[in-house]
Amino acid sequence: MVIRRVLAPRIDFGALRRELGLPDQFPPAAQREADEAAAASPRPAADRTDVPFVTLDPVTSRDLDQAMHLSRRPSGGYRVRYAIADVAAHVRPGGALEEETWRRGQTVYLPDGNVPLHPVTLSEGAASLLPDVDRAAVVWTIDLDADGATAAVELERALVRSRAKLDYTGVQAAADAGRLPEPIALLPEIGDLLTARGLRRGAINLPLPEQDVEPDGDGWRLVLRGPVPMEEHNAQISLLTGMAAADIMLTGRVGLLRTMPAPKPDAVQRLRAAAAPLGVRWPDGAGPGEVIAGLDAAHPRAAAFIDQAAELMRGAAYTAFDGAAPEQPEHGGVAAAYAHVTAPLRRLADRYATEVCLALHADRPVPDWARAALPRLPEVMAATDRTASAASRGAVELTEAVLLEHRVGETFDAAVLDVDAPPNGRSRPRPPGGTVALDAPPVRARCLGQLPLGERVRVRLVTADPVARTILFELA
Repeated sequence: MVIRRVLAPRIDFGALRRELGLPDQFPPAAQREADEAAAASPRPAADRTDVPFVTLDPVTSRDLDQAMHLSRRPSGGYRVRYAIADVAAHVRPGGALEEETWRRGQTVYLPDGNVPLHPVTLSEGAASLLPDVDRAAVVWTIDLDADGATAAVELERALVRSRAKLDYTGVQAAADAGRLPEPIALLPEIGDLLTARGLRRGAINLPLPEQDVEPDGDGWRLVLRGPVPMEEHNAQISLLTGMAAADIMLTGRVGLLRTMPAPKPDAVQRLRAAAAPLGVRWPDGAGPGEVIAGLDAAHPRAAAFIDQAAELMRGAAYTAFDGAAPEQPEHGGVAAAYAHVTAPLRRLADRYATEVCLALHADRPVPDWARAALPRLPEVMAATDRTASAASRGAVELTEAVLLEHRVGETFDAAVLDVDAPPNGRSRPRPPGGTVALDAPPVRARCLGQLPLGERVRVRLVTADPVARTILFELA
């Protein structure tokens, strides 16, 4: 994991909240319903509290959607138990709380506090899979053969009890030292198998470090954080579950999928053409995902190639269906049919998709309230995805501008990640330029000039405007 931090002064994110129209509290009726549900937590008939589940999340998280337990099957292969917070058991269909969650759509994360999908009495309390307390959950039991192929899937509502709240940094350190706790000791082994299967299918993962803003005393720090291997392994368990959910819904001919077109051949060809100039080896027969998986994003040329590969990942959407399966049911990044079911505390769609899966798996009718919601969810999720992305991007841009506003005229070392495409005669001409990533502070911004893709350059700061949240460099 690569982490670079730079301290920023005090920042007010209030203007960004107002600009995006983010609510600051729940309506009284919705809050009251949440409090009542928290005071009378459901207790499913099936009891799986004997299974020593653990959660694995960022260290500060309290809205814990998932807990897992991994084991070997006596006959060979693996058993993945994945407990997901049973949010539908806490939210009454047709009530004020359900209505408010449709308005919010998903949890929006900001440095000075989250705007949660559900009141914290549920999202960080009675519905969260916190350690050492009984919780209602939807438990997926997925058996894998020795090669990681799915052999069987079971699904039930059950009572569970997490034994520990683990975090990525601590678990990665334990993995490096060979001391992973038993419930997830097999995670690297299973994660590697699932990753390899995905690459053979044509799956694509873009391992670029993420910018984030974290509190630091009275100020904030800008962080560049690369994913640790255990985080990638954990993501494979979620993907495995999402693919199992999609299979259930496609077989039952009703559901909600997360879809994305497969990469277009001309986009793959453009990426292949960029490989040689950037020093990236593309073996015969290898797919884009396999090429990317062999790169180290810390190197400027590899980072530039991965940035170019983002063009392959366009058009993600939610696709509802009831009757015939969608014409295009797959997600191009997963290279399989896939559904969101593993984060219902933070994402509205997961609650309804999970309820569809429970009904289909038990061979009973899908509840009317869940079925009726499916065609409305794509539009709501698309709108709230845009809001969540704007909040995350806006917070980083504001922090970058505040951090640099008194350094206009200074020069910095940077790597060139992207270069503008040549004008095609239809677009408005603009000065040549592209995107650069500074070494320190970890800022990513537009830069003017004839930039050499994938090379290191010196750039001069021209503009840093916190009000407009804009930064501009020029080639020095």
